[in-house]
Amino acid sequence: MFKFGDIIVALAVIGIVLLIIIPLPTFLLDILLTINISLSLVILLISMYTKEALEFSVFPSLLLVTTLFRLSLNISTTRLILGNGDGGKVVEAFGSFVTGNNPIVGVIIFVIIVVIQFMVITKGAERVAEVTARFTLDAMPGKQMAIDADLNSGLVSEADAKERRRKIQREADFYGAMDGASKFVKGDAIAGIIITIINISAGFVIGIMQLGYTMQEAASRFTILTIGDGLVSQVPALLISTAMAIIVTRAASDSNLGTDLINQLFAQPRVLYLASGVLFVLAFTGLPPVPNILLACFLSFMGYSLQKTIKETRMEEEVKAQDIEVEEIRKPENVMTLLQVDPIELEFGYGIIPLADINQGGDLLDRVVMIRRQCALELGMIVPIIRLRDNIQLKPNQYVIKIKGTEVSDGEIVFDNYLAMNPGTAEGELDGIKTIEPAFGLPAIWINGSQKERAEMMGYTVVDPPSIIATHLTEIIKSYSHELLGRQDVQKLIDNVKETYPALVEDVLPKTLTLGEVQKVLCNLLKESISIRDMVTILETLADYGNMTKDADMLTEYVRQSLKRSITKRFINGKKVKVITLDMKVEQIIMDSVQQNEYGSFLSIDPNIAQNIINNLLKELQKLTSIGEQPILLTSPVVRLYFKRLTEQVAPSLIVLSYNELDTSVEVQSVGMVIA
Repeated sequence: MFKFGDIIVALAVIGIVLLIIIPLPTFLLDILLTINISLSLVILLISMYTKEALEFSVFPSLLLVTTLFRLSLNISTTRLILGNGDGGKVVEAFGSFVTGNNPIVGVIIFVIIVVIQFMVITKGAERVAEVTARFTLDAMPGKQMAIDADLNSGLVSEADAKERRRKIQREADFYGAMDGASKFVKGDAIAGIIITIINISAGFVIGIMQLGYTMQEAASRFTILTIGDGLVSQVPALLISTAMAIIVTRAASDSNLGTDLINQLFAQPRVLYLASGVLFVLAFTGLPPVPNILLACFLSFMGYSLQKTIKETRMEEEVKAQDIEVEEIRKPENVMTLLQVDPIELEFGYGIIPLADINQGGDLLDRVVMIRRQCALELGMIVPIIRLRDNIQLKPNQYVIKIKGTEVSDGEIVFDNYLAMNPGTAEGELDGIKTIEPAFGLPAIWINGSQKERAEMMGYTVVDPPSIIATHLTEIIKSYSHELLGRQDVQKLIDNVKETYPALVEDVLPKTLTLGEVQKVLCNLLKESISIRDMVTILETLADYGNMTKDADMLTEYVRQSLKRSITKRFINGKKVKVITLDMKVEQIIMDSVQQNEYGSFLSIDPNIAQNIINNLLKELQKLTSIGEQPILLTSPVVRLYFKRLTEQVAPSLIVLSYNELDTSVEVQSVGMVIA
């Protein structure tokens, strides 16, 4: 049956439409009316046992189908009632049972049921569906931003984020559909009233003129049949309206409606005791004493039982917790968790905790999320999750940054103060605590909040403590990005490219290079602050030169030349640049000192010559920085890498570029030359 379910449903919908046209015998109509009642009951029970609305996402379409089914049955029963004066056993049983052979009572009860459904349940459910749909649509942007924040902070994976976005979209579609589907229920109630009026009035006329009934017999007969027909339709409609109201009024829950009601209504014994006391008092105020006293006793018993259960549960949990603690003590020490090292850690003293606590207005966690986004845009790498924790061993306002468990930098802030730095154009002096800015090592001064506006007017750059920590952390991540990029991270970057450029990735990995060789190239680029965001260009270059050499350093130089536009934009502002160059003799000395072995190439230069080159370099750098220029040295491609290695210990901020890494539109002006 389930195998051909789609065919059965399609035929059933077509059959429902045909019911409007084809006359039915009474026995078949009785079966269909019973099916209608049973189906409505099943839908109501499903809505009560549904935890989330999306678990019953087919409900709007099902609402339309059941409404059409009821209207088709209404037409069929009307045809039989007006044509033969007989609506079948189900209709007659409902009419006789409800009216008790008193048509006036039956009409009143029917009207009450219709009013309850139309004015209370249907109208209320319609309004709730409309408001829920509106609020769901309005909340979509905020929910999607929250998902993006969780994704950027590493709390969820890409697959989980896609599933959550899909769920949000489905919720919006569902409640929008429910808003529209509620109009079917409203229209069905109106149609039921109109059909009832037609059946009574037309049946009265037909009974007298065609069937030979007296006025009293016609009124009695057709009123009973009409009331029965209306009830057979309105009772299932009432059940489905109730199901719709339950669906749209329930928020997401971990359990079904029945369990939630029991757990939440009878969760507090004190409430049951109070209700019992009130009922006991009411029993002596003129109200019937027996039901009040019985209910008071029942609620007291329920409160006592619940209090006893809560106490026993609490004791069991305490015993279980003690047993677990004893078992943990008896177990051999589990050292596996101690072996895990966080890639990046930010530890801080208790005085900085308010900056990281959202409840106290701190935004340090949000800044960490933005740091990961910023590094993704600037460096093109996935920054690992940054672990924030307090450390009572630190000074109250001190913080420490660790890379792979080892402290690499620290700093100290002055709470409720601002750090003012002179960019070189500020005029005047400030009163405060002199210090060194931790991220760039620049001289600065701590000032209180009252001096902030004055310092800004004087030309100082003023930043708050959270910005200081965030900036320091960002610079540390950039400095150690080549150490943070692991093989697993590289695989994620390559998988991302593979979605759009599968042929390129297959040509490089594992056909030409291994994952480790690609990682070394990317780490070499990050070590010199070159963004690896343009992975397509990087992989294209590796595919071109990977068959020529496996030396990661040489491959890095080829990639750098392919990235010359981004390198130029990264290190050079404008169309002109002032640089230091190398004397031809120095370049020749370096080229002659390059040695090769099975692990690659390295520089083997005479220490005295190397010291002379470094001394002359430092003199030229001092001249360049004295005129406010960025220290850039320009050399030939074959020398660039080895000269950078020679000078990275004494001049780590020196930018060493080759001629092939500059855009042709840049005008180069040499302001110094390094000699041997």
